[in-house]
Amino acid sequence: QVQLVESGGGLVQAGDSLRLSCVASGRTFSGYVMGWFRQAPGKEREFVASISWSAGVPYYADSVKGRFTISRDRVKNTQYLQMNNLAPEDTAVYYCASAPGGFTSSPNRYVYWGQGTQVTVSS
Repeated sequence: QVQLVESGGGLVQAGDSLRLSCVASGRTFSGYVMGWFRQAPGKEREFVASISWSAGVPYYADSVKGRFTISRDRVKNTQYLQMNNLAPEDTAVYYCASAPGGFTSSPNRYVYWGQGTQVTVSS
């Protein structure tokens, strides 16, 4: 059974940093892409960043480029999202997910999802 478990969310002030973690288990992720999505109240789930599990190639949404960094540790089977200079508009539930194949920003392509972790940024 594949499981993705996020942690690291919380309440911070604008300008602060947080690091989200996502521990993956239940299968090998070679050939998969690992991603982060977020969903704010009343909005659709949106792509944040992704990284290819094997090669480690990252992609970012324009809204987080230069502030967020995605990485993965294949030994620990964990992916991370380092979020710096957080702003109130970053407030959302953050989900980690995994999709077979190469880069994709479409949530419909992701087959495994975590339960989400809340990130709240106050102004």
